[in-house]
Amino acid sequence: MSRLRERNGDARAHFVVCGADALVYTLAQELSNSVNPVRLTVIVPPELRPDVPDLDELPDVKVIRAVRLDERTFQEAGLPGADALALIMPDDMVNLHAALCAHAVEDRLRVVVRMFNTGLGGAIRRLFADSAVLSDAGMAAPAFVASALGEVAPTHFRYAGRTLLLARRQDVPEQSIVLPLAASNGGGHVRILPAEPLSGGPQPTDLVLAEATVRRNAHDVAARRLSRSGRRRRQWLSFVRAFRGGVTSKLGFAVLVTVAVTVLSGLSLTRFMDVQGFWRSIYITLLTVVGSSDVEPNRQPIAQVAQVVLTIAGVALLPLITAAVVDGMVRTRLALDRGEVVGLHSNHIVLVGLGNVGTRVMRRLQDLGVDVVAIDRNPDARGMQIAEQLGVPVIIGDASREETLRAASIETCRALVVLSTDDAVNLQAALHARAIIPDLRVVLRLFDDDFARRVQDAFDITISRSVSRLCAPAFAAAMLERDVLATIPVDRHALLVATVKVVSGAPLDGAPLRDADRPESARVIAMTAAGSTWVDWSPDHRRVLAPGDEIVVVARRAGLRALVEQACSPLAQPGLDSLGK
Repeated sequence: MSRLRERNGDARAHFVVCGADALVYTLAQELSNSVNPVRLTVIVPPELRPDVPDLDELPDVKVIRAVRLDERTFQEAGLPGADALALIMPDDMVNLHAALCAHAVEDRLRVVVRMFNTGLGGAIRRLFADSAVLSDAGMAAPAFVASALGEVAPTHFRYAGRTLLLARRQDVPEQSIVLPLAASNGGGHVRILPAEPLSGGPQPTDLVLAEATVRRNAHDVAARRLSRSGRRRRQWLSFVRAFRGGVTSKLGFAVLVTVAVTVLSGLSLTRFMDVQGFWRSIYITLLTVVGSSDVEPNRQPIAQVAQVVLTIAGVALLPLITAAVVDGMVRTRLALDRGEVVGLHSNHIVLVGLGNVGTRVMRRLQDLGVDVVAIDRNPDARGMQIAEQLGVPVIIGDASREETLRAASIETCRALVVLSTDDAVNLQAALHARAIIPDLRVVLRLFDDDFARRVQDAFDITISRSVSRLCAPAFAAAMLERDVLATIPVDRHALLVATVKVVSGAPLDGAPLRDADRPESARVIAMTAAGSTWVDWSPDHRRVLAPGDEIVVVARRAGLRALVEQACSPLAQPGLDSLGK
């Protein structure tokens, strides 16, 4: 840590975490499993969500239940002298108010704040010079969008003058591949951070970390992703569909019959009046429709009959057309107001839940030109106003009911993305949708990571993700001040790109570089020698590490913890490979 303070004889770093949902447990678990032992105090409301595991089960964690995050609560938690504070309540204003109270108690600590509106981060930085503002919704949304579209998450980062991106193996040249991140044998078995691709050739699930050495490469990958996501929707076509759905079938049939009679009568009239020329035929027909033609007793009887029928049809046609227009506009307006979009959409995404994450997902899908139909039971949900601004139709209803899903045209959608904060509703919506369309692509958010994995395996749900598992490593890294360059979502995992520096006396001091490279745990992609600024992107794994050497790795959470312990702690013991699995 960058600061050491008096801790009443306790040499461990002291962290304070304030939260009220699954992220508070996941972050506390990350911190309690950190390399060096820490003293952790967690502040939660008296009543937690039922899906939040028992915090008392975590080792060396003090739990304080408080109604308000004020000065008194922070004093009780021992905030004076603490090393870092995490404010991860699900409400921006609550976090901002808590930051103001914390500043009054201790203004010299590292603060990590969870914000949906990251624009408020400036207020936090004015309070605390050492602060980080993170958005769990912003971090998780790209993964959900990519899963819904069958793409990889649009993840990229820049290091030492090079831009690295997440891509499918077949989308990038072989020479630009830096590291395989996920490989499949085609039988459903996927390995994370494999030593080498599995046999059987590249699979659609094979993901790599690739270098955008040519500007065209990154552009081509993005272009392919956009082309597969579909063209930007045309507003006029949506209105035509809405109007067509708004007109009743009986009224439409009456209009069609009247138009047919008018056309046949007009043809008969112009034929037996011996009218020459197409324009004169139209001219006589239209005048007769509105009753403006002169009566001529000397015309042939058939022409007279046709004129009479045409005049009567014209009297009926004009009111029918007016009624059809008015009826269609009224019904369309009412349908849009109620969010009834039956039959108006196809190849769209049905999005359930307009909370923090759902709103971000909706925005990103709109940016890609993908039609979205949203469902939320709460008319005052965070994303309602944004949906109205974007022109996204919203159904106010319970997504766990089949009729609600059908109202969103689930039969013709390309994917269902379920992101509400209720696991039971999410699972029921997914299962109902699968009952309607057995092969529908379903992206499901569940708070419990183990439950998400079991649901995906048992019910063949396409993707089950836990937002807290995707985001907790980044929050923990920010509190521990580790040098994490990026977080890459792969399958249900969150891989961390980080730099690790070797210190004198650590197990890696004097060891070959290959000891830091462990397949399926932590993979080395580059290194910088002590005292040098040059980054070696193809380091020799036989090279002997020395104090001050900096290694760049892509690792799982546990793998990074084990590597940091071997590189930074003189007390670390060998044989920690099992922690990285």
